Amino acid sequence: MRRTPHDPTRTTRPTPQRRAVATGALVAVTALLAVGVQAGTGVAAGPKGTPAARPAPLAGALPAKLSPSQRAELIRKANATTAATARQLHLGAKEKLVVKDVERDADGTTHTRYERTYEGLPVLGGDLVVHTAKGGAVKGTTKATRAALALASTTAKVAPAAAAAKAVSAAKSLGSTRTAADQAPRKVVWAADGTPRLAWETVVGGLQDDGTPNQLHVITDATTGARIFQYQGIETGIGNSQYSGKVTIGTSGSAPNFTMTDTTRGNHKTYNLNHGSSGTGSLFTDADDTWGDGTTKNPQTAGVDAAYGAQETWDYYKNVHGRSGIRGDGVGAYSRVHYGNSYVNAFWDDGCFCMTYGDGQSNSRPLTALDVAGHEMSHGVTAATAGLEYSGESGGLNEATSDIFGTAVEFYANNPNDPGDYLIGEKIDINGDGTPLRYMDKPSKDGASADYWSSDVGNLDVHYSSGVANHFFYLLSEGSGAKDINGVHYDSPTYDNLPVPGIGRANAEKVWFKALSQYMNANTDYAGARTATLQAAADLFGQGSATYNTVANTWAAVNVGSRVGDGGDSVYENNTKVAIPDAGAAVTSPITVSRSGNAPSGLKVTVDITHTYRGDLVIDLLAPDGTAYRLKNSDSNDSAADVKATYTVNASAKAAGGTWKLRVRDVYANDSGTLNGWKLTF
Repeated sequence: MRRTPHDPTRTTRPTPQRRAVATGALVAVTALLAVGVQAGTGVAAGPKGTPAARPAPLAGALPAKLSPSQRAELIRKANATTAATARQLHLGAKEKLVVKDVERDADGTTHTRYERTYEGLPVLGGDLVVHTAKGGAVKGTTKATRAALALASTTAKVAPAAAAAKAVSAAKSLGSTRTAADQAPRKVVWAADGTPRLAWETVVGGLQDDGTPNQLHVITDATTGARIFQYQGIETGIGNSQYSGKVTIGTSGSAPNFTMTDTTRGNHKTYNLNHGSSGTGSLFTDADDTWGDGTTKNPQTAGVDAAYGAQETWDYYKNVHGRSGIRGDGVGAYSRVHYGNSYVNAFWDDGCFCMTYGDGQSNSRPLTALDVAGHEMSHGVTAATAGLEYSGESGGLNEATSDIFGTAVEFYANNPNDPGDYLIGEKIDINGDGTPLRYMDKPSKDGASADYWSSDVGNLDVHYSSGVANHFFYLLSEGSGAKDINGVHYDSPTYDNLPVPGIGRANAEKVWFKALSQYMNANTDYAGARTATLQAAADLFGQGSATYNTVANTWAAVNVGSRVGDGGDSVYENNTKVAIPDAGAAVTSPITVSRSGNAPSGLKVTVDITHTYRGDLVIDLLAPDGTAYRLKNSDSNDSAADVKATYTVNASAKAAGGTWKLRVRDVYANDSGTLNGWKLTF
């Protein structure tokens, strides 16, 4: 039977099977981090390393160096206008915005990150970033979910005690000995998977099976009792030993009562747990302000390494990315060393706003090295910005972000005893054979990490799914193929066996940080990370520039997305998802092209649409002057799913510069879909 437009009574026909799509999930992590340590007495490390940049980023898109008071004023102003902003974004009457963070670029563009509430309940997965030009005009909005928030009721049918019991059971299955939740379950709205629903969030504490503190967050459907999602609040990682040589650290006081307190970097303090596993232990003190002796026999040695790592991490974020403290508020975290006995790990805890280090196997190799410090405290940066959930693909991106910035801190410090490299944990000898914990140039060399994206990568432990982003960052920094850097040999492959050139580590760091802090959100997956880094590259280097295209091609090199073409082609993309209403009005997605001359006769339009019956769809390309080019007609006999296609248009009569739009309309009832993104190749 031929279907007619807007006919909801048509005969039902077999629905094409939906393809399973792996998505990263989300939940808002509450506590954030600002880390610190200061320069004090001792032997100073060498000058900071400044790698040669390749293309220069646009100065206006770089972060402005905000003082804590300037940032506080931006937050105050944003808080004063949350109601107006909510109306401008067409949020529902029951929704409110809560300011989480504000960043400002050198050109005055402001990026305000909000969390949402619904009838006073936290919305997990409702975070968004509003991008505002210097004059106050809204340039765009990055949302974790575009689903409308509308619940039939906020009255739970499942008792909180039942949700807590499920959470405790989940914790036990992971090795925890805890028998009760730390506190009563919190009622929330879960929106991370695109289907908003009432839920309970329960946190189970205690210890994990390896002695790491436990903060297992379990999300339970408050209507059905089904477990929706869970993630670990304690973020763990492993790095180098205490061999950074003689360094200068920040201390305070006077003889004979010096303390390991860095007053110039947020009042960061370093404590000795003396093999305990709770509290702060005792603040390190010394009579002559000369700390440690470079060996594990002196408990101060691990404290020196922790303080030095915090110091270099603070300086890196402030001097490279303009953040005064990792949280941006000028407040330092604190560090604890000598945690437990033979504890072979280190972890960041948002709850205490602190960094904790174990002493390694037989208490002989403290995990207090430079890239460990940078890694762990960068978990706090992630919590303060995108809040990437520590599970699934978003968890892998969270871990990779810490590896990326731990590596960046190591290069920044330029310490001759621990020169920068793309190896994680190369000096701690966790494996007992001198090999590092992780390799960024070819992650699979550790025997477990993923080199490339696949549909099941989100099922891996987050320390292994991180391999995809680690590989991307290495390739984006250095390019593919064999090379030697600081005495280490690398030979990085690509998924498609095609080379990528790299844009230089300094530029890669700027792209990743801008993407993290301004365009990623809690449930960003690898496809979303590609979108975020491309937007960052567009801001920094220009959309369609050679650097922009290299970012796109480097993602293709780890099997995320496709190559953008050869021969100097310029590619412009919009990967913001747009819902296509069933038998509804047409939707459009814009791409602004900054390019002189006319468009080519072979303009390529690549479309990515998920839809259960693509015959419903009519697709047009709209030129900047409004001229429409029909790409696809509806066809009631075309029952296949999805539109993943590249169309060629002769647009040579039109100016290339301006805003092009893709227009999509579903003309028949009973099916709906999503425009995942599209691109123009000139």
